[in-house]
Formats: sequence, structure tokens, C-alpha cells
Amino acid sequence: MSKSEPKKTLKLSDPDTGDSWDLSVLQGSTGPDVIDIRKLYAQTGYFTYDPGFTSTASCDSEVTYIDGDEGILLHRGYSIEDLAEHCDFMEVCYLLLRGELPNAQEKETFKTTITYHTMVHEQMSNFYRGFRRDAHPMAVMVGVVGALSAFYHDSTDINDPEQRMIASHRLIAKMPTIAAMAYKYSVGQPFMYPRNDLGYAENFMHMTFGVPCEEYKCSPAVARAMDRIFILHADHEQNASTSTVRIAGSSGANPFACIAAGISSLWGPAHGGANEAVLNMLNQIGDKKNIPEFLERAKDKDDPFRLMGFGHRVYKNYDPRAKVLKKSCDEVLKELNVSDPLLELAQELEQIALSDDYFVERKLFPNVDFYSGIILKAIGFPTSMFTVLFALARTVGWVAQWNEMITDPNQKIGRPRQLYTGNTKRDFVPINQR
Repeated sequence: MSKSEPKKTLKLSDPDTGDSWDLSVLQGSTGPDVIDIRKLYAQTGYFTYDPGFTSTASCDSEVTYIDGDEGILLHRGYSIEDLAEHCDFMEVCYLLLRGELPNAQEKETFKTTITYHTMVHEQMSNFYRGFRRDAHPMAVMVGVVGALSAFYHDSTDINDPEQRMIASHRLIAKMPTIAAMAYKYSVGQPFMYPRNDLGYAENFMHMTFGVPCEEYKCSPAVARAMDRIFILHADHEQNASTSTVRIAGSSGANPFACIAAGISSLWGPAHGGANEAVLNMLNQIGDKKNIPEFLERAKDKDDPFRLMGFGHRVYKNYDPRAKVLKKSCDEVLKELNVSDPLLELAQELEQIALSDDYFVERKLFPNVDFYSGIILKAIGFPTSMFTVLFALARTVGWVAQWNEMITDPNQKIGRPRQLYTGNTKRDFVPINQR
């Protein structure tokens, strides 16, 4: 991985001592320049203070680029709009892992490799029986994915490129199987084995909603919508869960443990649980006639109600993924002809919010979580499965970022610093004197 030479230097001065230091400025292929502060403490005795690391580049990466102001999302240089329109999820997986889009032969070979890794060890079904039936599927995912290292010892050596790639393939392939088994266990139905004659999205739908006594048929619109959801959630730069995977990996942990750590981070409602929060919000609104009242509440900073699924932490313009998924959302609702008051409420809320000056001026447009929540609800997924599907899709991004981190010679074990605000050294007081 190449780094640019310093573009220029910035001078940091201490007015009390008169000391000054030159800090190098590095330039990437696009995006903001960064100040290299790796030697700052050694040179000055100072740390930087950046809660949440929102102004800190923790690594250099070639995988994904986001320009939140312009609403741009690129994977290896390709726009998310082009990838969602012209590729399937397997091509995007190949791109994220290998750096280039596959040709026809490479794609077929990759698909075959993933397909023949979809089966999980038969003993893993015993893990599910150890959970309560009402366990949250994400709790099941964390446990089962973390346990993969107990079954696949031949792909845990992180210093072996071949083993790293085998582990990557296994994780991408087995995640739909593990997710579907979590759903089946929660509803008391038998597990469905994967089928090698089905595509990635269709196979997941078969394992999730199929039953032994009859064949499950997935409509083309639903299959395409699921494939798009997977593409649009495949990677998103250095977000909380990806950073978690990288930090876990920086300690030398095996890939299955690292991805389990990423799933745990994704579980948070501020991250992967956002589309579940959309449905909870719609349930809270309850009826279309209540929309004006709740929109006014959303405008009141003193009211705890928030309009979930609108706006984004990174995108200060329209979420580019939302534009793509809105099309699939319309297709799925038309295809399934679902009569659901909650979905009708969502569509009404979308239209009203998009025409409200308050939200338009603040660029609080519907984001990918808003539309994915509607689609998954229409297909029949319970809200508890929404974050599981996010984890399923994001796995390829996690393993791509993990592989990149492992091969980066400049990567060190993650060790953030702190601004300590507790007590300074105190004298110990024996218990009988306290």
C-alpha cells in the first residue's frame, strides 16, 4: 500500500515557550488532506483530543471513499449507483476483496467458491439449541460467528494470505446460512440447507422462508431488492463496526473473532439498528393523521421524539444509497401488493417530509435505513432480523478492510489515548479509617 509523500508542512507553535514544530501534511488520491501527527507526542509532549475520532484518520485505505457533502460513495473508485444498477452482490464482493471487477470467468469461479462454502458444520446446529427461542438474533449471530474459529482451524493463521482468503470466502458464504438459521430457530421451524442451484440472495430467502414440504419461490423483484440491499450495505468506510473489526484485528485476533466483534458493534441502535428504529418510529406515529403532530415534535429540540431514517451522520446531502433503494422499494411494494397501514404511513411520511421546508433546508432526506426498513417489512422479515441482514451484507466490507489492515506495514495495535480528568495520586486510607 503506497502513501503519498508529504505535500507540505504546517507549523505548530507554543506561545508560552516559543517552541515550534513542523507537521507533515499527507494527500490521498481524493478527499481532505491530513496532518500526520504520529510523532506529535514524541516531539511536543502533547496528544490530540478528538472524542469519537470524527476528525482523525485512523488508517489509509483503498477500499471505500465517501464525500458526505456531495453525497458520493465509491467502492474501489466505482460509484454506488453504477454498482447497484449494473452489478450483482457477488461482483461487488469480488471488487471489495480483490480490488477490481471480475471478468466473466473470474465471476463464475468466485460464485462457485462462495456457493460451495455456504454449508456450515452440522454440529453448529447444537449451538442454536443452547439459546432461548426468544433470544435476539444478533445475540445468536455474535455467538455463532465467534464460534466458527472452533470449527475451521485451517483458516485462522492471519499471516498466511491463502488462509486469510479462505476465511474471507467462508465468512461471506456462511453468513446467510447462519442468519437464516437464527430466524428459523426463533420461529420453531426446521433449518433449511443451502441450495447450490440458487443465487446468493435467492438462496438466503430459500433458507429463511422455505419449508421442507414445499418449494419456496422468490419473486424477481424481491430477489433484486435483497441483492441491492446487500450491495448498498457492503461497506461504508471507517464506521463504528469497521473500526471495531480493524482494532480487534490489530491485536492479531483470528478473523472469525474480529467479525463477531464487528457484529457486536453493529448491534447498537445508533449504527446497524437504525432501520429497526424506523419501524419503531412508524409504530409510534400509528396513523397517517398523526404525521403533522409528530413532524412538529421532530422540529422541537426539547422534545425527545426524533424522525428516524432521515438525514445521516456522514451525508450532508441526499444519501446516494437511498436514491437507489427507493426504486427497489417502489418495485417491491408494487410486486407484492401489500396492504399494510404501516407501509402506507411510511410512504405518506416520506412525501410530506420531502415537501416540508424545515427538513428540505436542513437536507434531512430519507436515508438508506428508511427504505430498507420498508422493504424488509413488506417482504415479511421481523424487525429483530433487520440488523442481522445488515451484518450479513457488511461482512464483505469487514473482511476487505481486515485484509487491508493485516497487510499494511504501518498498522500498529489500536491504542487510543485519553484526556484524564480523574483524581490525581491520593494517599491510601485503611478501611477502619474511612
